[in-house]
Amino acid sequence: MFEYTLDNKRYHTLNYFYKSKFGIKIFKLSLNGGFTCPNLDGTKGYGGCIYCSKTGSGEFGGDKFKSLTEQVEDMKKIVNKKHIPCKYIGYFQARTNTYAPVNILKAKYEEVLACPDIIGLNIATRCDAITPECLDYLTELNKKTFLTIELGLQTIHEKTSKLINRCHTLAEFDEMVKQLRKRHINVVVHIIDGLPYEDEDMMLETVKHLNNLDIQGIKIHMLHVIKDTEMAKLYEKEKFHVLTKDEYIDIVIKQLEILNPKIIINRITSDPDKDLLIEPKWLCEKCQLLNDIDKEMKKRNTYQGIKY
Repeated sequence: MFEYTLDNKRYHTLNYFYKSKFGIKIFKLSLNGGFTCPNLDGTKGYGGCIYCSKTGSGEFGGDKFKSLTEQVEDMKKIVNKKHIPCKYIGYFQARTNTYAPVNILKAKYEEVLACPDIIGLNIATRCDAITPECLDYLTELNKKTFLTIELGLQTIHEKTSKLINRCHTLAEFDEMVKQLRKRHINVVVHIIDGLPYEDEDMMLETVKHLNNLDIQGIKIHMLHVIKDTEMAKLYEKEKFHVLTKDEYIDIVIKQLEILNPKIIINRITSDPDKDLLIEPKWLCEKCQLLNDIDKEMKKRNTYQGIKY
């Protein structure tokens, strides 16, 4: 059995990490703090990333018109229907969740931490949206709770980054990882497989680059084309290749094989809104996809880090 798992997975599972660290089941509660983005409001660019939905990846999160305390209680009821003994992590998911003055961030974060059974925060953001003042506050916050900063990278390739309107550089990203780790703050990185015109080698190069950084986790997403996005317009115009299910499984396994086995796999697929999804339709069968990845890894007798 692979070292960092509690079941049949052949990669370093988040469930294993949480159980090892906290000794109890941990659920993440997706929250909407009502933030915007610097590449949406004109600070760095306009329109946001071209794949991003109108909710800023917050389709399954809390209702932004409710208080964060209310969102926490709502999400608890959704994720823990069996009422098993557990604790929770507040996950600020939608848009850029450090993109505000520190006093506003402090009020939002600490409202969530004041809720019963919340033992930590995951904060999704961009490398160019963490000010020195914010870094100072995150450093203090990290001493009080279990803090993880999730940084969107998506790809290391500049041409693709410009195409998807990321509006930051790889150098900026690498520097922010360095600054966060200098302060002992855990970092999880988001990447996207299947971005327009990227081939397998390019996707593997993104993972190889992350091996050279001090990161604690990774989220691997499959590109999905959502209605009413710039990506949807590009797809309609150019009909770029969207990975098949078999292609995605093959690439993910190859990425896992070269990835440092100590890096925790926080996600290995995407969760699109079925009503908004244009392509690929096979993403709607998440459990089947995860099972197919497990089966193929077993068939190949391979593990995360086997080629690291």
